[in-house]
Amino acid sequence: MWVGVDVGAKRKGFDVALIDDRRLLALRGGLTREGVIELVQGARPAVVAIDSPRSCARDGARARDGERRLNKAICGIRWTPDARHVHASSYYGWIVEGFGLFEALASRGIEAIEVFPTASWTRWLGKRASQTRSSWSSEGLRILGLEGAPIRCNQDQRDAIAAAVTARLHTNGRTEMFGEIVVPLSSTRDALGNFSSPRRDLDNAPMAAP
Repeated sequence: MWVGVDVGAKRKGFDVALIDDRRLLALRGGLTREGVIELVQGARPAVVAIDSPRSCARDGARARDGERRLNKAICGIRWTPDARHVHASSYYGWIVEGFGLFEALASRGIEAIEVFPTASWTRWLGKRASQTRSSWSSEGLRILGLEGAPIRCNQDQRDAIAAAVTARLHTNGRTEMFGEIVVPLSSTRDALGNFSSPRRDLDNAPMAAP
């Protein structure tokens, strides 16, 4: 099994999806960090994929190197600045919540990866173009064909599901890494397990110009 987590600030909480090879097994919203940990410990997934940065940019930088490479190669992404800026503004409260979840999982020996669902949807569907984000990701959810997926759900829930599918692909070696960010290698058919593509690590790829 695999878990995907969409991270929110304290008031919003976490949206969590649990999947197996073909089915959506659980979809929860508004969970606390402790609630996520309880679900994960009960399910014992192979990997937990978290839609949140797992680290800050280096001191004085406005973004992480992997974010810059992903922005150039796949789709836009919000920058994660250095720790001083992250901890100085409530705007980044959700990132701080994500840090806490990564730390809590690591302390329990649970493998967690950073994902960016917009990049996953882009790899599966192509660029969003003029579609609304809602209709675009809803189309993606239908195409993924997970048994038990609701006909209607909100964007955070769809992103949690995309995160979980990305975790499954990562276990199967069908992802690449932009710094710490794990992204599917490309097609929707990969998400359904029909191809076997090697994982690639772009940590040492040339960095795009700022």
